[in-house]
Amino acid sequence: MVNNRLNNLTQKLRHPRGGAIALALAAVTLLPACSTPQREATAPAPAAPGTVATTTENVVDRTAELLGKTVTIRSKPINKLGPSTFTVSDQKFFGSQPILVVNATGKPFAMPAESGQEVQVTGTVRNFVLADIEREYKLGLQPNAYAEYESKPTIVAQSMALAPTPGELTSDPKKYYGKTLAVSGEVENIRSPNSFTLDEDKLIGGEDLLVIHTVPQPGVKEGEKVAVTGVLRQFVVAELDRDYDLQWDLTLKQKLEAEYTNKPVLVATGVYPSAIPD
Repeated sequence: MVNNRLNNLTQKLRHPRGGAIALALAAVTLLPACSTPQREATAPAPAAPGTVATTTENVVDRTAELLGKTVTIRSKPINKLGPSTFTVSDQKFFGSQPILVVNATGKPFAMPAESGQEVQVTGTVRNFVLADIEREYKLGLQPNAYAEYESKPTIVAQSMALAPTPGELTSDPKKYYGKTLAVSGEVENIRSPNSFTLDEDKLIGGEDLLVIHTVPQPGVKEGEKVAVTGVLRQFVVAELDRDYDLQWDLTLKQKLEAEYTNKPVLVATGVYPSAIPD
């Protein structure tokens, strides 16, 4: 059943990339992991048609153009306002205005423990009107906490996920095991039709991240920048083969087992050309 869904997913995504291909998040059934993922607002999947990959700066500067559209951004949260709200900002742009993110997924989202950890958010751009948000989503927002955001652009999120780098996952995987993630990187080494590594070139000492997909990805090429969504788990070849029927031959199993046993592996629910701005 999972394979059928992923086959359908792959067919939908394999279209020509002539222009910016947006990466977004939407709720899907997660692949099994070595530990039960927390039920958070973190279920990335393919973009709906018309989704725009952009920056928080663009959401501020091009609000009129983006109103009513679904966008995907990556940013570091800078301020948690309540259980269902936080702000993000492009800190690399001096004076960039914070954007309010409203979690309308119906599930809690665990904010990153580290201040530098990015999150990926997909949602609809609209002007914030507290009365409208409360009527639609009943989040219990306190009016005095949101006065400064009234009538300013906000993203009403349909889905969210932590967005670590490959090196962050390989250097300290324990805090990410069982979590649904959105990870971008360059395809470094294709090991088989359904396994490859993501290059780590940002974190000193970080290792490349192994990715496996239960459906072969013939469109993935070495050197291509991709976005991968999925669940992180430990690499135990017998468990992975049991859960996903990877059909690896003995030689490949032995090679990967020697290199990656008990190291992290990202079990992908989707692999897409990356359109998230750096």
